[in-house]
Amino acid sequence: MNKQSPECCGGGETKEQQLLAWIQAHREEKGLALPALQKAQELYGYLPVEAQRIVARALDKPLTEIYGIATFYSQFSLVPKGRNCISVCLGTACYVKGGGRIYELLQQKLGIAGGGCTEDGRFSLDACRCLGCCGMAPVIMINDDVYGNLTGDELDAILSKYE
Repeated sequence: MNKQSPECCGGGETKEQQLLAWIQAHREEKGLALPALQKAQELYGYLPVEAQRIVARALDKPLTEIYGIATFYSQFSLVPKGRNCISVCLGTACYVKGGGRIYELLQQKLGIAGGGCTEDGRFSLDACRCLGCCGMAPVIMINDDVYGNLTGDELDAILSKYE
């Protein structure tokens, strides 16, 4: 990314400028590293090492400490996410009813491994432990949409709904 080019959000400020301004505005708050990383992920869509370095420098903390926070909490992603995030439930009920097969089919159809993002940025794919829809097993969630009782035959039709 060219740091000199304006970003789509924030009145022409770069993401780095927006993040630094946010950190400056919250400078007096205790435990600022975690909220600063949340803000960075909000701005970048994930936590590239460049964003972690910005937070580390601005808070005068070692990069290893910031990286430790970013890798400890599951809310953070160190890799880009797609416009449409697919979560495949691999909890007990879903797994027993074919969730693992659904996960494998999606990896094949999208051409990515679990945790990955398609080259066009359209989809990212992750496994999760439970979506709380055990009665509809196996289940996937795309963004906020839940699809259950899957056989695999409906995956192409489901994926075609998302641009």
